[in-house]
Amino acid sequence: MSKPIIGIIGLGYVGLPLARLFATKYKVVGFDIKEKRIQELKEGLDSTLEVNEELLREVLISQLDVDNGLFVTSDSSLLKECNYYIVTVPTSVDKNNQPVLKPLLSASKTIAENLVTGDIVIYESTVYPGATEEDCVPVLEEVSGLGYNKDFYVGYSPERISPGDKVRTVENILKVTSGSTKETALKVDELYKSVLQKGTHLASSIKVAEAAKIIENCQRDINIAFVNELAKIFNLMDIDTNEVLEAAGTKWNFLPFKPGLVGGHCIGVDPFYLAQKAQQFGYYPEIILSGRRLNDSMGAHVASEVIKLMIDGEVKIKKAHVLILGFTFKENCPDVRNTKVIDVYHSLKSYGVEVDVFDPLAKDEDVRNEYGISLIRNLQSNFYEAVVLAVPHNEFKTLKIKRLKKEGGVIYDVKNFLDDKDKTL
Repeated sequence: MSKPIIGIIGLGYVGLPLARLFATKYKVVGFDIKEKRIQELKEGLDSTLEVNEELLREVLISQLDVDNGLFVTSDSSLLKECNYYIVTVPTSVDKNNQPVLKPLLSASKTIAENLVTGDIVIYESTVYPGATEEDCVPVLEEVSGLGYNKDFYVGYSPERISPGDKVRTVENILKVTSGSTKETALKVDELYKSVLQKGTHLASSIKVAEAAKIIENCQRDINIAFVNELAKIFNLMDIDTNEVLEAAGTKWNFLPFKPGLVGGHCIGVDPFYLAQKAQQFGYYPEIILSGRRLNDSMGAHVASEVIKLMIDGEVKIKKAHVLILGFTFKENCPDVRNTKVIDVYHSLKSYGVEVDVFDPLAKDEDVRNEYGISLIRNLQSNFYEAVVLAVPHNEFKTLKIKRLKKEGGVIYDVKNFLDDKDKTL
């Protein structure tokens, strides 16, 4: 095969950083179905805040007749020039927590319409073991008319980007790679090795790579569920959970997880993919699903703890004003997908209080479209009976949070982000 020309399908939190990195060495066609996103990127802007905009502008190209660089487009026919395709679209679940593969299959169809003999398609989206070959490959074959492992080949290299993390960026993480044949696996591995500083781990099969990715997030979900359960127990016992974790953390092999809200498009979703697949084999995964249930209950738990604090402070609950600081699914990131702060919001509303939400990173348009509520843009001093710090954005470090509450009001810090002096009631 000639020098790789890489098509990346999906230019979001995962696809754009990857496209930018590959574009430093190869010609990359970045494709996304969102016209607004493409226009933004053509102007060198990244609303996800994942890529330094100066670095982005350095690799952007306006035409394809150059050796290296990133050409962004919503015209799928321009993918025809590529010989490697990398799929980075999101995978989600429906209201019944069943896997939604539609974006993945749609991306596969788009690629198949441009696929020619010798091409390699690499999937990065998180899926259950077997999805790449059992769900995606048939679409590639049917639409392209080509034969799997005869005319085209497939690889899997699960994404490991953590949105908002400016230290463990894509070039600084070790990636798992795999391929549908030994020769393909080596080609996929060499492609990633050529741009990654930390190198790769070549898995023995696509299914092994898929399974490795999904258990990374399941393990984290279960560990957080454990400390969330501890927090509920210690609250009943009037013991400070954070002090307990600090003391226990002095042991060399104690895992430093903290209680909190667990949402997002990975940890809050991926366990359901493995659970669904396990049940197809007749096995009910008790630990995985119980961890998910416990973490999903934390929004209501936070709301009830806030109400208890207000009652203890003899604050009138009905029509009290409560401020939630932070709405995104994690700190220092504008992503609001599957945020569990919405559970806190609805639970507080159920007690009859008025709730404002402020987040300097989240887009009001995204929040309205996804959840049907609006963010406030101006904070009022001495206005709230309770302030809930739900997401510890760096911007909140300098915010005079005590000035936002009324005298006698309360502050609830979900992630123990504030100094003790800032949490004084």
